[in-house]
Amino acid sequence: MASRVMISAKSLLIVGLLGVVVLAGYLYSGLYPIGADTPHNKLTFWALETLRENSVARAAKAIQVPADLGTPSRLLAGGPDYNEMCSGCHLRPGRTQSDFTQGLYPSPPNLSRLKAGEEDIAQRRKEHFWIIKHGIKASGMPAWGPTHDDERIWNMVAFLERLPELSSEQYQILTARGEQDSGGHH
Repeated sequence: MASRVMISAKSLLIVGLLGVVVLAGYLYSGLYPIGADTPHNKLTFWALETLRENSVARAAKAIQVPADLGTPSRLLAGGPDYNEMCSGCHLRPGRTQSDFTQGLYPSPPNLSRLKAGEEDIAQRRKEHFWIIKHGIKASGMPAWGPTHDDERIWNMVAFLERLPELSSEQYQILTARGEQDSGGHH
């Protein structure tokens, strides 16, 4: 009995090592089509999506959402930053794509549209904050935390919350930045 267990353990170890060697060979071969104009295969796409969603959810859990997130001052402060820093990828009301978004893979979500099935608003706010602050590796989403303080990031979260409700005209009004307030972006 003990010898069968030992043989099974050795067999599993050999199969595991063989799997690692095959995987390493594939990674170093350069065979995987890495161009942004070729979609991932279904397994790779599923693995990356699952990893991203669960990682962001876990990392964002402990974040405390400010009580004043829904105030007009936060909305007005976050609008210009969204327009200058985010709308090129995540679009604005009335836009469904841009030259830039057509060349990105994975495609960035159009944040001017409501997402179906988001019941937990507090968790969504935390996740938006975390994503803006820390970015997402290998997706084109930069980490704004090194150059923007938490208050400024929360202002963008406040704007994101209202963005799907805005008409093109309302968007233009809420994203206009006064001459005295350049926000450090040009």
